Formats: sequence, C-alpha cells, structure tokens
Amino acid sequence: MNHVLLTAAILAAGLTASAQKPDAVLRFNEPAAHYQESLPLGNGTIGAMITGHPVRDRIMLNEISMWSGGVQDADSDTAYRILPRIRESLLAGRNKEAQQLLQQYFICKGEGSGHGNGANVPYGAYQAFGDLTLQWKDTLSPWTHYRRVLNLETAVARTSWQRKGVVYTQEAWVSIPDNILAVRITSARKGGISFTAALSRKEHATVQANKGALEITGQLPNGGQPGLRFAGALQVKTTGGRQVAENGAIRVENADECLLLFSAATDYNMNDYTQNGADPLPLVRQTLQRSSARAYAQLFQAQQRAYLPLFNRSRFRLDATAPGTDTLSTPARLARYYERRPDPQLPVLYYNYGRYLLIGSSRPGGLPANLQGLWAPEYQTPWNGDYHININLQMNYWLAPVTGLQDLSEPLHHYIRNLVAPGQKTAKAYYNAPGWVAHVITNPWGFTSPGEGADWGSTLTGGAWLCEHIWEHYRFTRDTAFLRQYYPVLKGSAEFLEAILIEEPQHGWLVTAPSNSPEHSYIMPDGTRGSTVMGPTIDMQICRELFGACIEASRILGTDTAWTRKLAHTRSRLAPNRVGQAGDLNEWLHDWKDNEPKHRHISHLYGLHPYDEITPWNTPELTAAVRETLRQRGDDGTGWSLAWKVNFWARLGDGDHALELIHKLLRPVPPVNPRGGGSYPNLFCAHPPFQIDGNFGGTAGIAEMLLQSHGDTAVIRMLPALPTESGWQKGAVKGLHTRGAFVVDMSWDKGAITHASILSTKGGACRVLLPAGKQVSGAKGNIMAQPGPAARIVEFATLKGVKYTIR
Repeated sequence: MNHVLLTAAILAAGLTASAQKPDAVLRFNEPAAHYQESLPLGNGTIGAMITGHPVRDRIMLNEISMWSGGVQDADSDTAYRILPRIRESLLAGRNKEAQQLLQQYFICKGEGSGHGNGANVPYGAYQAFGDLTLQWKDTLSPWTHYRRVLNLETAVARTSWQRKGVVYTQEAWVSIPDNILAVRITSARKGGISFTAALSRKEHATVQANKGALEITGQLPNGGQPGLRFAGALQVKTTGGRQVAENGAIRVENADECLLLFSAATDYNMNDYTQNGADPLPLVRQTLQRSSARAYAQLFQAQQRAYLPLFNRSRFRLDATAPGTDTLSTPARLARYYERRPDPQLPVLYYNYGRYLLIGSSRPGGLPANLQGLWAPEYQTPWNGDYHININLQMNYWLAPVTGLQDLSEPLHHYIRNLVAPGQKTAKAYYNAPGWVAHVITNPWGFTSPGEGADWGSTLTGGAWLCEHIWEHYRFTRDTAFLRQYYPVLKGSAEFLEAILIEEPQHGWLVTAPSNSPEHSYIMPDGTRGSTVMGPTIDMQICRELFGACIEASRILGTDTAWTRKLAHTRSRLAPNRVGQAGDLNEWLHDWKDNEPKHRHISHLYGLHPYDEITPWNTPELTAAVRETLRQRGDDGTGWSLAWKVNFWARLGDGDHALELIHKLLRPVPPVNPRGGGSYPNLFCAHPPFQIDGNFGGTAGIAEMLLQSHGDTAVIRMLPALPTESGWQKGAVKGLHTRGAFVVDMSWDKGAITHASILSTKGGACRVLLPAGKQVSGAKGNIMAQPGPAARIVEFATLKGVKYTIR
C-alpha cells in the first residue's frame, strides 16, 4: 500500500472528517494539559500517551516491565508460632486482641509496599519510562483548526492543526509485531517541518546520541541495591530537509515528512520474575534497525494485520443516534451525558474503549495489565501501580473471556503460576500450611506476604481469587491441555485453604482464620470496631468456588479422586451465606453492623459476581438479600466500585439499574482536584486517581447486560439485562463468548431478539434460554428446537465448528 492509498484508508476510517464515528473515536479540540486528556497507545509492552501540542509536544512513554525494587524476603519466618494465639482470641470473641497480635507479629517483614509509596524500597513501583518531546521551531505563530482523535478501529492517534495556513498532521501508533512507537509528521507545505526531538527522564537515566539515533539508558533503584536496567532509542527518518544529532537531541530542519521510531526494553525476566542481567540496549538497537529498514506503509500494514483481528472479534452496535454527537469532543459528550441528554453511542464507545485498552496493555509473553494498564506518567505511581488482588487485578481481566480476548489473559495466567513458589514459602512462614497463598498486594517480583497493615493486609484469599481466572478460562474454552497445565496451581491454592480452616464454635462450620473482608471493617455488639475476623463471607464463597473447581477439574483430568472426595466433604462444612436481620447478606460470620455503610468494597457479593452460586433462578432468597445489600450500599462509589455494581445489577437482570450505574461511571471528572468516581476527559476511569480496572470492569458489565452463561448449567441467556431506555432497544452484537465454548452473534429490535447464531467451537451439548416463538436450526436447516409460546430452556447437541441459528 503506497502513501496515497494508506492516507485514503485512514480517511475512510473517519480520522480526518469533521464528523466521526461516535462509537469508535475519541476526540479533543485542544492539546492535552494533563495526562487524563491524552490519547493512549499501546501494544502490551510499549505504551505512549499523545498530548499533541503544536509548539512543545510531550509524548509520555511506558514499558510494561519498568519496575523499581526487586525480589525480597518479606516473610516473617516465625509468624506461624503466633497463629494459635490469634485464633484463640478470635474463637473467644476477642477480635481487637487478635488484630493487635496480627499487627505485631503477622505482617510482612521490612517496609512492605512503603505504604503505597514503594518506589525507593525493595517492593518497588511501576514507573514512567520517560518522555519524548518535540519542540517546534516556530513558537510564535498561532495555530488554528486543531483536532486530536484516537480511532479505536485502527489504533491510530491523529493530531492536526494549521499554522500560517499550512496544515500539519501527526499520526501515531504502537506496533504489536514490531514493538515500536511510530510517529509520522507531514506538512502540506514542502520543507515545512522543523523541530527538535529529545528523550528525557527525570532520574536514573542518561541520554546520548549514537550514529544518528538517541539512546536513553539507566538502572532503577532497589532499596539501595542496583535494580532493573532499561534502555530506549529513537530513530528519525526524514524526507527532504536534514537532521542533526547533537547535545542529546535530534534537530530536524525543513523536512517534507518525518517518521520517528521508538522502542524500549528492560532486563526483566518474564519466565521467573527476576532480572536476567542482559543489557537491553542491543535488543532495542536491533528492533529499531529492523523497523527503520522498512517503509512506513509496510510497518502500518503489519500493525493493522495484528490489531484489527483482535479488535473486530467483538463489535457492539446500538442503532439509535443523537444528532450532533458525531462532531462533539469527548469531554463535551461526557458533560451532555451527565446532564441526561441522549447519547446512546457513548456506552458503545466505552465498551470498545475497554477492549482497546486491554489489547494495548496485555500481550502474551509479558506482564499483566497493572493498576494503570501500562499508562503512567509518574515515577511514584498511586499505590505503586501494582497488582491489588482483592479485586483490582482480577477486574482487569473480567472482559477477556466474554469479549473474545481470551489469549490476552495469558500474562495473567503465567503470572499466577509464578506466584506459586513464593506463595509456598509464605504459606509455611505464616500458617505452617501446604500449598500456596498470596494476600492483598503483589508485584512483578513475586511478593506474596501479608501487607504492612493488619486492618487491610491480612486478606488471605487473593491468590485463590486469582485461581478463578484459570477455571473460568477452562469453562469458556474447554481447553483440557490448559487445564492440565494449570491444575497444580488450583490444587495448591485449595490445599492451603483446606489446611488452614478451623471449626467455629457456634455451628461447627469450617472457616478461615485470621482474615478480613477486603478493606472494610465492622462494629461488634459491644461497640468494638475492627477488621480482623474468622470466616468472612467472601472467603467462604471463594473456598466453595475453588474447591468445586478442583473437584470438577480432577474429574475431567481423571486424577486425585481420593483427595477431591475428601475435599467435597470439607466443602459441605463451610460456613454458608446467611441473611441478616436487616434482610441483607451478612458480610461477616456474624450479623454485625458495617463501620462504613456505603463502603466501596461489596466483597460479600462475590457469590453473585464474579462467582455464580447466587442467581435469581436458583437462589431467590439470597438474591433478595443481595438486592437489599446493594440498596443499603447505594449507587455511589469510586470508579471501579461503580463498574462492579454494573455487573451486580446485570446479574440480577436489572438493565435499567445497570444503566444508571453506567451513567455514574461516565460522570465527568476533572483532571485537577477530582472528586468521586467517574471518567476523566479521555475516558480513563477515575478512582480517583486513575485506575484502569473501572474501564475493564465497565466493559465486562456491558457484556453481562447483553449475554450471560453463568450458573451450574451454563445456560446461554441473551439480552438478560437490556435497559428499557429507547436507545438500547435496537442493536446488535457479535463475537461474545460463553461458557461451554460457544460464540454468539445476535441482533434485536424493540428489545426482542430478531436473529441470533451460536457457533460451537468444541461441540457438545448447548443449553440456551430460547425466546418465545423462536426456533433453533442447524447448518443444514434441521430443526434443533421447535418454537414455543414462552421463553424456555432448551438443550441440543452441537458439532464442533458448526453454527446454529435462532430465528
């Protein structure tokens, strides 16, 4: 494809027209003043945020493994000796005493996460790689006709402006196959491009020019020890004019066109989460040499071939439109939507954006998406930008299996497996137990110890919650080879939980101890306020889910029959879900009051979502209790909390309430002095500050509104929580995946299914809630299920690779 055809293709994608596709384009009418207004690009390894300033342009750079700190021994090796005293206090109802013992003896050794500021302690922090700045020569002439857009369909950020009547354009994208950031600058006037490009980093870095390229190298701190080594390089190619590399910068003078290529790497070892000691600079040089030898069109075509199949696996469409929204900036659309003015395409854009962000921050062979995906301008990221495993890391990947991005979960699966070895040491040190455990916070260096605060850091089911993603991957794909490979991870986590259960005195139930309900606290009848408990509801739900997964996996794999028979008995003795006097679901083993009635975590509803032991059709009493719990907690919250509530209400079949939460999730939040959850101007989720889990959780929630397949029989339910709002009544979605390894496409009108297809990727029985008056037919037109007067569950046998039609 030559430059002319390439430009035509980009124009066809809606990048330069005055109007744009409102479901696939983010638009700004001015440069970004804050990173929450920038346009994010990524390939799962390299990230960039485009600010697009016509005078001094700043492109913020990231690399997924750019972490300070290193492997450390944070386990208190003799902590297990105090465990009997802690449990004795809990069994006697002396929870305050138990929490004091935990704080004294049962936290991590050393500085832990640095209380969320770990950049310069062994725990470390995810950090910005640096900046690429473009200082234009003409700084005095005003610029006009400014536009900056991110097209999700092509993963291209395009900035354009005029200066002295000349149109300048900048196209930027990050290549999946070539691992480069490409920035192409053109001018409508021959010789019109003059600027100076520079790489910079505020600390621990050196920049120099080498053979016409800029190179940045350095080493991050590790609590006083040498840490991770990193390297990046910038190559500039010009058409016309000239370029000069000097004083750590590259000066471009009077070029007709300019192409900047950047790549980066570190010496992080993805296999065992250590440093391999190899200098990353030769790898970066090799990458740039290979890419710079190819034409821009070839690089772009390679990126499109890699990106488009991922993005197009699932597409969601609502047919309703709102006049004028196709020419508005994204911040203006957020403001309108908050005022309850119609914009049915904004939730569709949010859905597409969430998938785009996962494609950009998670790639097989790399690290999982962190608290900010991989987009961070800070050197001390909020909460270290780490992996919080009491919901946040898990929420990052809720959308992957259902929206056709299962393969992008590989970094998470690999990461979980690599936590086993350090988690085994932690299990021995604190509980003298077999198996493995990870608590609340973890990092790329394998931190599995409790946190430094007993009130939040003692949750012991973080690793077990991660295991849900392994089991769910199997449920969605029926990949037996994958299950066999990861079964030891599930088993090890279950063995730990099985070993640390104790019998509570009132009912003889088996419970975890000590633990807490993530980041929340209670008020005991005597007025004691605390966090440390035995048997919080979420722990019991996770135990039931993990034990059940192990039992079923052992049956599928034909192994461990004796152990799983014993595990099934243990599972039957776990403390059950209980409804409190106020009609809500108890969060703790006892019916205690909430210390924060509107708390952002609603961890005891784990059984509703992401686990599926509570469903409207099987457990009506518990369903009523979770509804009451959600009523008591209210509809406000931080960004990720709002996203979780979207999923809750979708599971309850209440699309209108789920949409209400989407409205709140899309509440505009300013970059300066943010208050409350919602979305920043570039749709980054505001915790605040920015946490990407809300974007991913919100996308998963929209998918839950459109299609569900959870429950013990994995029945496919189409449009289970479609809002009654008129803008949602006609639309289509393709490429949604279900448990049982089916792929569903469907369209609807007036809120009812008009046509649907179910592709069986593995064969076997398919169960579907068939709408009234609809029938299922096979590839040859043979009728699999006849129409009926009311919606009903039907089951039919499927063949691998065959698509079945509902009409």
